[in-house]
Amino acid sequence: MSISQLEARLQELEQHALLLEPDASHRFPMQQAVERYAQHFLEALPEAPAFVPRSETHDSLAPFAIPEQPKPIAETLQVLQHQVDTPGINSASGGHLGYIPGGGLYYAGLGDYLAAVANKYAGIFYSAPGAVKMENLLLRWMAETIGFPAEAAGNLTSGGSIASLIALATARDAKQITSRLVPEAVVYLTSHTHHCLNKALRIAGLGECPIRLVPMDDRYRMQPQALRAVIEQDKAAGLTPWLLVASAGTTDVGAVDPLPELAAVAQQHQLWFHVDAAYGGFFALAPSGKEILRGIEQADSVVMDPHKGLFIPYGSGAVLIKDREQLAKTHYYSANYMQDALAADQEYSPADLSPELSKHFRGLRLWLPLQLHGVAAFRSALEEKLLLAQYAYAKLQELTGFETPAAPALSVVIFRYLPAAGADANAFNQRLVQAVQQDGRVFLSSTKLGDDFMLRFAILSFRTHKATIDLALEILQEKVRELQTQR
Repeated sequence: MSISQLEARLQELEQHALLLEPDASHRFPMQQAVERYAQHFLEALPEAPAFVPRSETHDSLAPFAIPEQPKPIAETLQVLQHQVDTPGINSASGGHLGYIPGGGLYYAGLGDYLAAVANKYAGIFYSAPGAVKMENLLLRWMAETIGFPAEAAGNLTSGGSIASLIALATARDAKQITSRLVPEAVVYLTSHTHHCLNKALRIAGLGECPIRLVPMDDRYRMQPQALRAVIEQDKAAGLTPWLLVASAGTTDVGAVDPLPELAAVAQQHQLWFHVDAAYGGFFALAPSGKEILRGIEQADSVVMDPHKGLFIPYGSGAVLIKDREQLAKTHYYSANYMQDALAADQEYSPADLSPELSKHFRGLRLWLPLQLHGVAAFRSALEEKLLLAQYAYAKLQELTGFETPAAPALSVVIFRYLPAAGADANAFNQRLVQAVQQDGRVFLSSTKLGDDFMLRFAILSFRTHKATIDLALEILQEKVRELQTQR
């Protein structure tokens, strides 16, 4: 190809490539269409179902086909509405009471929009000093919230799973658990510890560590005395206890382990003390939540998810670690092409404190709502959720036939209906939760405690209020009556 031919071809390709850079006359109509869609979604949300069963029309991949030529925005948004935003769980609904809900604050969406438009690379201080400072400030604020020292460090992650991996990899190196020592290095947790901790152990090369499931009390909390006993047994057998994982809000029942007592055991036996507060950590902002979480400040590492307790959209986790030097030592890297960035060391770079190098600017989706709402609004919302759980628990106790085996520690309420003598309670409650889900006005989930099939209220959406709980209780009674007449 001659130079003239090359120039002509480049000019042709440039004209096509410029379609990726729409001017204002094209941007504004697109933005207005998207904003109209978002506003319609939000306006319809109070009456929208919390769950829509998937139908055959949702099983086809055809609507998602990637076109060679552009499609109109209206047609594209129609696919989004019917194929994505309608079927399944409506995570934005206040009636989502089934799993620990993700948030969905509107201002967080604006933060994501602005972060995506500017596209700052927030992994390295040299690249985006303001973005890194903002994220580190947010982490310092979280550390202060739970009573960690100012010199603690951390990372904003995609969620609790990666946050847990960062914490356990740091703990592994801090306690010098090399591959040779793994088969004798003992980990202590309970059967209600979130499964992402087991996954993190495996990914971190610790899958062969002996795991002790410490007995729980009648409120599903780890028993310190039982922990002491099993540690002493392991030491007598020549094993090396090294990691204690406590929960500050279990997924199944919302239990908070006795953190001060467990911290004392960890200190006595020189264990790394990790607290999984992905669900419960931000309740430290609420007046009554601070006392419930007393002792969390004694942990070596803590995971807490803004996409739970701060109502930020999914994809927002955080890990905090007291020993920031160890955190950096575990995750630091260097490469020749990064030599310019290495000279900028005024702040720790997120890429030096996590496995993640390619990192978008997560902090703006959290910083912007905190700026525009203020922390006080979050405190009130979190306190409301704690009281709503107490309200739901009390009302369930008033309803004939319902059993509530444990008072809520935070905002998860477990219960079941006990049918007439001789009936299979597990089968009945399985039908009950399915009936509520098919109804769709609220969404509940289930779990098992021992052999008992249980239902759960997981109350953490900022859109969930007393009217939501009252509606859920009415639906439960309605479905119980319907199921009883079907026998």
